[in-house]
Amino acid sequence: MHYQTIRLSIHENMAVLTLRRPDVMNALSTQMRAEILHAVRAASEQARVLVITGQGRAFCSGQDLGDGGNAANLDLERILRDEYMPMLKAIYDCPIPTIAAVNGAAAGAGANLALACDVVIATQSAVFLQAFTRIGLIPDAGGTYWLPRQMGAAKAMGAALFAEPITAQQASDWGMIWEAIADEDFTEHWQKRARKLADGPTLAYRNVKKSLRETYDHTLDEQLAIEAQLQGDCGQSFDFKEGVLAFLEKRPAKFEGR
Repeated sequence: MHYQTIRLSIHENMAVLTLRRPDVMNALSTQMRAEILHAVRAASEQARVLVITGQGRAFCSGQDLGDGGNAANLDLERILRDEYMPMLKAIYDCPIPTIAAVNGAAAGAGANLALACDVVIATQSAVFLQAFTRIGLIPDAGGTYWLPRQMGAAKAMGAALFAEPITAQQASDWGMIWEAIADEDFTEHWQKRARKLADGPTLAYRNVKKSLRETYDHTLDEQLAIEAQLQGDCGQSFDFKEGVLAFLEKRPAKFEGR
């Protein structure tokens, strides 16, 4: 696919997907959602880590209300079902680790696109905004799923009802994101984080994601059984053997992601 609203670069097992509509703060259009979906699937087959970030002063301002004509006549149910769901599921189910490098404001569906990633790293000046009730809507694009799980019911309810900006530091303190980084250190920091994952044990990362996400649906006995199964899977991998050998030889491991 020839991308017009995003850029996908893949180098040394690290894929970087950049949202590229800075004139509208990277608002999500129908075309952009289709391109993100395609790029995430491509990255999952060609890289060992995926970073999603934005061009310009914003990460993503959410739904482009000017896309497709009169905003008041948008078929929101169809758009969410047919366009957002496949995109968000592709990010959430991506078999490689995903990082949202939030370089600026993340509002509405843009905030929840970030939360679909495994790890969110934000610049200190970034803000997160569940802006939906400002225009008579509820949080969507997965917001009602991720917010209570990541920041607790009380904070999620306040964020949804009041639609007030949440600073990156607040988001970090509340458990909504992984970390907030000083603006001047932001790019170098997320690149180092992404490089660590790109060079790491990819199978183990995939099984970490699976085991942690399924824990909410299981009893202790069920979860212990799943741990045993997934650990057995990891124990047969090249990376486990290399990790043990590197430990015994007192050298850095050279994981191959298999």
